[in-house]
Amino acid sequence: MKRPGCSFRAFTLIEVLISLSIFALAAVVLAAAYLNVLGSYQAVARRQQGEEEWKLVRAAVFSEPDRTKVEAGGRLPLPDSTNLQWKATIKETAIADLFAVTVRAEPEAAVAGESRVREQTVLMLRPLWSEAGERDRLRAVTLQRLTKERGP
Repeated sequence: MKRPGCSFRAFTLIEVLISLSIFALAAVVLAAAYLNVLGSYQAVARRQQGEEEWKLVRAAVFSEPDRTKVEAGGRLPLPDSTNLQWKATIKETAIADLFAVTVRAEPEAAVAGESRVREQTVLMLRPLWSEAGERDRLRAVTLQRLTKERGP
């Protein structure tokens, strides 16, 4: 028996399917955004780990007073139970006691297919590495250049 003023309305099958497809598209977009956020967090963590490794290498280079030991390089243990192999190349500059040090480092247990070799050049003021004769020669050349620029 149907009552005269009452109508029962329901969703049609097409309306239900459209709403489910809209919900599925929204879920896919949100999942992709979430995966992008996770990927960026991992990239930041890898970058921070690399910076920590470089801090260790720079500390080893800056604290070593013997130039031959720095050029020979060495191995540093890392917190993740791996080792970092490093080597340095030292070049003298035109300024007395200033050296351009290029450090090349690579973790020994790198993941297959992933090259984590890094190279960095820094300028170091290190009087212990310079030879007295070379230091005096560079200072004399600089003094001559300054007096020539200044004039009589």
